[in-house]
Amino acid sequence: MNATTAVLLVLAGCFAGANWWSQLRTATVLEYCTKPTVTALLVAAAMTLDPRSASARPWFVAALVLSLVGDVLLMLPRQQFVGGLGSFLLAHVLYVVGFVVAGVALLGAAIGAVVVLVVIVPLGRIIVRSARKVDPTVVGAVVTYMVVISCMVIAASGSHRWTAVVGAALFAGSDSLIAWNRFVGSTPAAPVSIMVTYHLGQLGLLLSLIR
Repeated sequence: MNATTAVLLVLAGCFAGANWWSQLRTATVLEYCTKPTVTALLVAAAMTLDPRSASARPWFVAALVLSLVGDVLLMLPRQQFVGGLGSFLLAHVLYVVGFVVAGVALLGAAIGAVVVLVVIVPLGRIIVRSARKVDPTVVGAVVTYMVVISCMVIAASGSHRWTAVVGAALFAGSDSLIAWNRFVGSTPAAPVSIMVTYHLGQLGLLLSLIR
């Protein structure tokens, strides 16, 4: 890892910590300042790191840019849930493409598929069933999102990079927490739990790109 990337990641970590604090204290101004800044710094880090696959880097950068858009949409006073969902859905698609371009091993992908069937599918059924009761208009989008994030988990598993596996799992966990709290029921310390898993998930995916 080069010095520029390291500095950017340290800065991202500092802003992430401040963002987690904003979630604990319900400090809206601090949240507005820190949430998009973390992702913007990760975009910069992705652009400056020494990649193990130069062809995969643009896909990861684009995924982070779309994540930044999703961050802003979900942070607005009048939260744009569908818009944020769409941005993150496309981000996951781009991550999948990036992993495929870098190379995906069949055995690792198969293990990831088993994890999806055992963990994500049962959880997804509960979320979809609850979403149908709360807001039937978003069921199609939620199902599509669950499918795409499952593909991302599988592709990350096939990369044989432990940082990718952990990152994908945490990202999926963060998204599942959002959906669960929106459609099923609230969980303790949900806002900070969502952001901690999200930031660490994005970091894991980014680190998997480093040579």
